[in-house]
Amino acid sequence: MRGKLIVKAEPYDYEFEPEATALMVIDMQNDFLNPGGFGEFLGNDVSLLRRAIGPTKNVLNAARRAKIKVIHTREGHRPDLSDCPPSKRMRGRLKIRIGDEGPMGRVLVRGHRGHEIIDELKPIEGEPVIDKPGKGSFYATDLHLILQNWGIRYLVITGVTTEVCVHTTVREANDRGYECLVLEDCVASYFPEFHEVGIKMIKAQGGIFGWVSTSSEFIKAIAPLMK
Repeated sequence: MRGKLIVKAEPYDYEFEPEATALMVIDMQNDFLNPGGFGEFLGNDVSLLRRAIGPTKNVLNAARRAKIKVIHTREGHRPDLSDCPPSKRMRGRLKIRIGDEGPMGRVLVRGHRGHEIIDELKPIEGEPVIDKPGKGSFYATDLHLILQNWGIRYLVITGVTTEVCVHTTVREANDRGYECLVLEDCVASYFPEFHEVGIKMIKAQGGIFGWVSTSSEFIKAIAPLMK
């Protein structure tokens, strides 16, 4: 036991035990963040998501140095789409749907370039990658089992997008008893107003879903653990 550390956060300071903490990097995938990917194809400004790359990379490097557990997620489906609900595939009436050939291979299909994690945040050996078929990281995955086996009670959340996969994961985690800290400069949305409101929702009412802080405050808190 290394004792509790404290991060300056809202609505009040976040206390956590490093050995019972995991950093989550949610869906930092080529199709969502990189120019020429499916996100841009849909008309989104990927630079709004890319703002989170630098701060997230800093947190990831610091967590590795501090020996804090790291886990990554990717949203995507089996090549035969057997785990993709027809309603999800058809929604939006898009010209290119999940499973179709997109700018970086088949859209949201495992094994294709668009599905892979961006080069800046590639997992290293020992960091599990959770392939999830839905928005939440707990639905139809073994994430909860892994976290239980590791003895994790605290989650530090980064990734995209704020109001979709990040928010869904935080809500799922909250219902399972995890204490979540969202680093607001390490999460992002194609819609700045959604990001702003999504962050406010997490910390509202005394932290109804969790706490909010920044990459610099978290790194400052774990600095004594870095070697």
